[in-house]
Amino acid sequence: MPLKIVFMGTPDFSVPALEAIVAAGHQVPAVYSQPPRPAGRGMEERPSPVHAKATALGIPVRTPKSLKSLEEQAAFADLGADAAVVIAYGLILPRSVLEAPRLGCFNVHASELPRWRGAAPIQRAIMAGDAQTAVMVMRMAEGLDTGPVALTDIVPIGSSITAGELHDTLSERGARLIVEALAKLEAGTLTTTPQPAEGVTYAAKIDKKEAKIDFAKPAIEVHNHIRGLSPFPGAWFEATPSGGPPERIKVLRTAVVEDRGSPGEVLDDKLAIACGQGAIRLIEIQRAGKRAMSTDEFLRGFTIARGARVG
Repeated sequence: MPLKIVFMGTPDFSVPALEAIVAAGHQVPAVYSQPPRPAGRGMEERPSPVHAKATALGIPVRTPKSLKSLEEQAAFADLGADAAVVIAYGLILPRSVLEAPRLGCFNVHASELPRWRGAAPIQRAIMAGDAQTAVMVMRMAEGLDTGPVALTDIVPIGSSITAGELHDTLSERGARLIVEALAKLEAGTLTTTPQPAEGVTYAAKIDKKEAKIDFAKPAIEVHNHIRGLSPFPGAWFEATPSGGPPERIKVLRTAVVEDRGSPGEVLDDKLAIACGQGAIRLIEIQRAGKRAMSTDEFLRGFTIARGARVG
């Protein structure tokens, strides 16, 4: 028989899994998501991507600000779920919630645990220059991403892939993996393995202060920093065009090149910029309030002379 699944998630990353669970025939009596937030130019409250998708699917949505109250915990337990699936929900689940579903709570996490437990595993893996990551299904425990792992799908990290591109890959693979895990759970064949005690790292939430590019670092580190923050929040530097005030320039895509100069020095008319070791070439750029564009497009409206210094 199909399982009764409570789904708990908030951002775009979680949406494919919700769709896949419904398509697999499981019953979803309720979806939990973060409350609507002000967004857009009018700052009107908008539901989260998961909230919007659940509404489109005809599934009731609950948006508590916390699960700490006895009333919220009782309301969750009253759903009589076989299991809960939690993907980037954004609230801590108290023990009573973790223990309420008959078969447990399961989380889809976008890293090769125990590496990069926490809020920003995709960005941190790229920023660290990791060669691979994973999407994993684990049985949830009270600690931060500490539960035993049920299924793993290893994903290589290409040298030029951005956080946005890796996000989409892991989201789709996570959707397939959770459906596989639920099928095994339904059949009574799902097993789990404790995470290793060694190799634990934590993926702290991205702070906007981290987004400024430091050209004094080696080129490969600058490159990884930029692609790890692309497209959001976007790594940036300041540059002054000929005859204009300084502007903040967001960099979305780069390549490492064999060149040298003083950190932040513009080395040619194609925006190769020197780093502490080596240099990077800017490939995709975005001015404030503008769309993303190629370097050639950018330079048609923003002149940065060779020998200028940015950053």
